Amino acid sequence: MLTALMCACSGPWNNPYPDSDAGKNILYGAFAERPKHLDPVQSYSSNEILITAQIYEPPLQYHYLKRPYELIPASAAKMPSVQYFDKKGTRLPDNAGDEQIAYTIYEISIMPGIRFQPHPAFAKDQQGEFLYHRLPEKELTDIHKLGDFPHTGSRELTAEDYVFQIKRLAHPRLHSPIFGLMSDYIIGLKEYAETLRTADEAQLKEQGSDAYLDLNSYPLAGAEAVDRYTYHVKINGKYPQFKYWLAMPFFAPIPWEAERFYNQKGLAEKNINLDWYPLGTGPYMLTKNDPNRMMVLEKNPNFHGETYPSEGMPVDEQADLLRDAGAPLPFIDKVIYSRERESIPRWNKFLQGYYDASSIGSDSFDQAVQLAGQGEATVTEAMQEQGIRLETAVATSTNYMGFNMLDPVVGGIGKQGREAARKLRQAISIAVDYEEYVSIFANGRGIPAQGPIAPGIAGHREGKEGINPVVYDWVDGRPRRKPIEAARKLLAEAGYPDGMDAKTGAPLVLYFDVTTRGTEDKSSLDWMRKQFQKLNIQLVVRNTDYNRFQDKIRKGNAQIFEWGWNADYPDPENFLFLLYGPQQKVGSEGENAANYSNPEYNRLFDRMKNMEDGLKRQQIIDRMITILRHDSPWLWGYHPKEYGLYHAWYGNIKANRLSHNNVKYFRIDAGLREQKRSEWNKPVVWPAIAGLIVLVASIIPAVVVYRRRERGAGITSTESTIETQMS
Repeated sequence: MLTALMCACSGPWNNPYPDSDAGKNILYGAFAERPKHLDPVQSYSSNEILITAQIYEPPLQYHYLKRPYELIPASAAKMPSVQYFDKKGTRLPDNAGDEQIAYTIYEISIMPGIRFQPHPAFAKDQQGEFLYHRLPEKELTDIHKLGDFPHTGSRELTAEDYVFQIKRLAHPRLHSPIFGLMSDYIIGLKEYAETLRTADEAQLKEQGSDAYLDLNSYPLAGAEAVDRYTYHVKINGKYPQFKYWLAMPFFAPIPWEAERFYNQKGLAEKNINLDWYPLGTGPYMLTKNDPNRMMVLEKNPNFHGETYPSEGMPVDEQADLLRDAGAPLPFIDKVIYSRERESIPRWNKFLQGYYDASSIGSDSFDQAVQLAGQGEATVTEAMQEQGIRLETAVATSTNYMGFNMLDPVVGGIGKQGREAARKLRQAISIAVDYEEYVSIFANGRGIPAQGPIAPGIAGHREGKEGINPVVYDWVDGRPRRKPIEAARKLLAEAGYPDGMDAKTGAPLVLYFDVTTRGTEDKSSLDWMRKQFQKLNIQLVVRNTDYNRFQDKIRKGNAQIFEWGWNADYPDPENFLFLLYGPQQKVGSEGENAANYSNPEYNRLFDRMKNMEDGLKRQQIIDRMITILRHDSPWLWGYHPKEYGLYHAWYGNIKANRLSHNNVKYFRIDAGLREQKRSEWNKPVVWPAIAGLIVLVASIIPAVVVYRRRERGAGITSTESTIETQMS
């Protein structure tokens, strides 16, 4: 039986994928947290853009290889033209002063011939009527997922689809995280939101919850289609950073047919909506969405086509990153992302060749990475033998701990309360030793932050002028964290001498909200408790899943929380707006999760945000950073250094933290992968054979004894029978 079983298994026995996928052009990856939003108007998390960036196609994108980062057309036919106008509507020259510019018009022209992916929302009958826009309930009985609809259709992308998506930013039933910011810039968007809200309330009252709010019936002054392939976006004043937003899924096209289709009664209850089944023009489409187990992307058969970059940086040719120059994209047919909640199984599957790439956790760092003589990180010999290579990059991001400024303890109420809370936050900022954290839990892969702006972004300061004087002293040419005695003094001044409330005598207890973690992160949470214990503060950790965590932050129910931010575009405004008052989470649905608001900071932000980089802008940024350090709404945390491991069969890899639509550039050598998987996962059968031999050997004596006993019993029985007959 064992021999038959061995002969029947041609591949590795531990392969988690079906044999039918062997040797196919598939990219295998993993994700830890299920995405909550795949609708581009709401999606704003790093785990979501892993999916959305491959499906939706905004007008612009970042060049994959060039550094510094350079914007290039995606679905746009060319880079947008920018036109300035005064209050009278007179066109101004390109070098006009900011005070002269009343509004800016971005004119975007898209390529003709682009088509949406196949989707039931476009399906029509022979008379040209939509098949699935008026579904009776009885037809939904056998519909459980989008693939259950038997017919699909498509149509050409038009400028109106981009305008429709911009309108959706103000939809009263959606909560776009950038609405607050964009309503300050896109002319009429704030008023448009009020118009839609009034219309929606009236329709809901008349028609009930199934009412469909048709955005095409309500024009928006700040976004309009000029012709089939051209549209305008009208911006208040001058906002140079707007071009970066045009490279984000927020400004990708959405067809009105999709919203009309998904709005029907009974579909949302089956998770048939844009948050579950996106609809785009990009190189891939989501064909399977089981976020508790697996998400699958496959080539969009209607993709308009694109080619691999023909130029890059001087080092790119040496790194063999230009061998595919001019080749049609995408290279990979299918992408399978499997959910792995724990890091150890994810790491083991990577070493077995079942995931094509892997990050490096603290528990596997020494196994994967070694430091060369000059401090340069390289892979260990064991990794080299497997052909695994290391790619590193300083991330344009920050990991931080935030204080909820609406909280009565850490945020403070009233002038006296705010001052006490500020000193409490400063004391905690000194006590939590991020140098130690980076050393222990990130294996040195990070730079303790002195403020919100990441290295490599304009406005970031290095050296003595870049340190946070609230937390650090400059000693012997380097920053040194202030002694814990300084933190204890601030704590006493805040009204909590030795961690006890001076008024009540009760110990100070604070609450730390984090996303649910695996057992491997227990030590880091224990470490964080010990940092607070330096001040005799009791820290209570409250774990929750990521979706619930987002809800708590949005409602302001967290006291202290841990979060991070990846730059959307290479400008300091993209970090500084995270602490801009009008961007508060509570009440504004913005990205200011700390709900921090300082009037002077807000005024400076309004001045800085539209300026070109230069000395004047830097001076304003310096003052803003000084205010933030004094108020300490964040523990500034650290800026991570990113390490990624890639198997030999995984090609065209270049770290690009601002561009997320990179899967189309990747290449997989499926034959080499299959060969290596077989080599690394050969079944070890000798223990089973040895066990079988031992089992047989142990059974033989028992069989011999049994047979002797049976023969003995038979002889005795025969003799008894003979004696009976004779008698």
